[in-house]
Amino acid sequence: MFGTLGGPELFLIFVVALIVFGPRKLPEIGKSLGKMMAEFRRASNDFRNTIESEVEAEKIRESMRIEPPKVEPVASPPHEAGASPHEAPPTADATTDGVAPKVEPVAEAVSRESTPPTAERQ
Repeated sequence: MFGTLGGPELFLIFVVALIVFGPRKLPEIGKSLGKMMAEFRRASNDFRNTIESEVEAEKIRESMRIEPPKVEPVASPPHEAGASPHEAPPTADATTDGVAPKVEPVAEAVSRESTPPTAERQ
């Protein structure tokens, strides 16, 4: 719709401005318009420089970011064959004549005490 302004268009705009504002005000308006354009150009350059510096700073932060060390799970001690993982291993103090007493898991002991026998459940 609006193309580039050529010579005749600029001359027409100058004549209309001269008629509206008069010959005394036109230099002041031109001077203030030039200052506004310079200030706008300076602000846009500052904004562009700020954005570019933030992008560069983010790239530097990404390249310097240290990954946390991977923590490997601690291996639990091997259980004896046939022993439940919930059972505590027998200790030397608990043995009598070299025979270790049977250690019952806590969960099984609690469930036996709190639930009635299966014959009564029917």
